Amino acid sequence: MAIVINMPRLSDTMTEGVVAKWHKQIGDSVNEGDLLAEIETDKATMEFEAFPGQEGKLLYVGTGEGESAPVDTVLAILGEDGEDIESLKGGEAPVVEEETPVAEMPAPSAPEPVVETKAPVAASTPAAAPVAIETDGSIKASPLARKLAAEKGVDLSMVKGSGDHGRIVKRDIDSFNPAIHTSPQPGVASAPSVPAGVESFTDTPVSQMRKVIASRLSESKNTAPHFYVTMDIDMDNAIAARKAMNAGGEVKISFNDLVVKACALALKKHPVINSSWMGDFIRSNHHVHIGVAVAIEDGLLVPVLRHADQMPLAAISASVKDLAGKAKDKKLQPADWEGNTFTISNLGMFGVEQFTAIVNPPDAGILAVGGIKQVPVVKDGQVVPGNVMKVTLSLDHRAADGASGAAFLQTVKGFLENPVTMLV
Repeated sequence: MAIVINMPRLSDTMTEGVVAKWHKQIGDSVNEGDLLAEIETDKATMEFEAFPGQEGKLLYVGTGEGESAPVDTVLAILGEDGEDIESLKGGEAPVVEEETPVAEMPAPSAPEPVVETKAPVAASTPAAAPVAIETDGSIKASPLARKLAAEKGVDLSMVKGSGDHGRIVKRDIDSFNPAIHTSPQPGVASAPSVPAGVESFTDTPVSQMRKVIASRLSESKNTAPHFYVTMDIDMDNAIAARKAMNAGGEVKISFNDLVVKACALALKKHPVINSSWMGDFIRSNHHVHIGVAVAIEDGLLVPVLRHADQMPLAAISASVKDLAGKAKDKKLQPADWEGNTFTISNLGMFGVEQFTAIVNPPDAGILAVGGIKQVPVVKDGQVVPGNVMKVTLSLDHRAADGASGAAFLQTVKGFLENPVTMLV
């Protein structure tokens, strides 16, 4: 009897997935534990294996490489040669024949970018871009990606692949913007050259990650009543302590590592901030799992440091670097991004002095960290140069109040202004 395999839900926020690569072709035998495909979610590209009972020949593929499909729609059908499976297809996805391993028609959920101009744009010299190369010297790209590139006149050597081992897939062609893959002439801006007074624009398809970010943060902002508490922190002692720690240590401690440690310890002292609004009740978490926002090319990921309050600074530093690397390579696993009880977003490295962040559900709070700025400060009645960092706490007013937020920031401030207290 034929077996239907649906698009799996590989994360708590996943509504649809993109098939990055098929590891089985129509006619291949599939056994329990065999790697069927690599599926790109809103957070990572994950391997999808056949579960117990999912055995037989691959008779039908509902979604080609580079194509997207909603969760729980038909991804593939297994069975025996000659078996009638027409009634199981559901008519939602094109059949991928054995001679054509990639669907020929793009899915409606992945519209092609439209570029409209009222005057020709001046061409410029393409800059070199890293591309994946096959053993025969050709560029690694799916058949559908090659077809679309030819139709749009896209040079594959200019496209950075997001598929397995840098393979170029459909979404890479869809999102390719020639305007940002050109080399500027000396003394000339890198923006595309457009005649004065002419309007032009580029429409870029929305990625799965960006869709989820838009949905989750819109829901958070529209349903959770936000309030904000800002505080200045004297970082002179933190600067000196960090310099001393990094002088002889193999692991280099960052200011963000110090912030993570300070927040983790402060959350143990202020459990109301380490909580979640659950509708009929408020959940106060006894564990401290801190999410650290990481900016990647497609958007934002929040890998989680579990039991951060129990981790020494060196372990926090190593873990943050490891998780950030996995996030940028889209190699995070569900255990790496689930379960956060509080979130930290740091834009200080970009020269940002102060900003506010939207609460990351299910957390009750998120800390926005700005850069360290040298300003005049008053110490012992004297105006002297000082190093100050602004932090802004965003809280869900349903779960916490202003006094609780202020008390939490006071504790964070105390730890950062006296870093030795975090080591005892």
